[in-house]
Amino acid sequence: MKRFKIYQWTALNLLFASFFSFQAVAGGLPAHSELQKSLKEVVKEENGGFGFNMWATLVDRDGVVGAVAFSGNERGDQWPGSRIISAQKANTANAFSLPGLALSTANLFSAVQPGGSLFGLQFSNPVSTEVAYRGPVEDIGTEKDPMAGHKIGGVNVFGGGLALYDGKGTLVGALGVSGDSSCADHNIAWKLRHKLKLDYIPAGVGADNNDNIVVDINGNVSASGWGHPECSPSTTKIAKELSKTHPVRAKK
Repeated sequence: MKRFKIYQWTALNLLFASFFSFQAVAGGLPAHSELQKSLKEVVKEENGGFGFNMWATLVDRDGVVGAVAFSGNERGDQWPGSRIISAQKANTANAFSLPGLALSTANLFSAVQPGGSLFGLQFSNPVSTEVAYRGPVEDIGTEKDPMAGHKIGGVNVFGGGLALYDGKGTLVGALGVSGDSSCADHNIAWKLRHKLKLDYIPAGVGADNNDNIVVDINGNVSASGWGHPECSPSTTKIAKELSKTHPVRAKK
């Protein structure tokens, strides 16, 4: 009996250690269930794209994946390749945002082109293929997604990645979404961040001093240096209204 109690106590200690370790990895980010529920709701809205199902990934400030979710009924209901792209976008927005300045992945497009101020940035932090393609496949997109708890890496420079700031204005990580046109991805990410109440951003390079997509490329040249190509008039129209329909929040 004494030996059984020792084993039981050891098992409980391991369980609690595992729980608190997960909390530390998650870094205060929303749980998988909240991410998936909110993603499903946003995808049903008019976002200016094709209306496809989406992937979404959260990373903490250290670039550790906290949650991966999809909006469809099955993991094959959205582009399989977009799972890793969503993680890339989350990593990028986190890696290149600061406590005082949020940069979306859409803001980086022009800067990384030949002659741009950040030319070559997209090759600087490669994806960890060991993390990206680990199994088992039946856990993909669930609360047990194989990427969760690991650093994915990667740099992606088109729309869909946004930094996350909590109510105190603290940069806690980033969100990445993928599965539609890159401009629709941005619109969906913006709405999703707003729904998760993690959009207390300090400043940005967008027209309204935020990290909204900037559509100002003319003849392959961005007037601001932070421009992103237009995908369609509808995505651009929705994006321009985001500051009004889903305004970023002021720090508490």
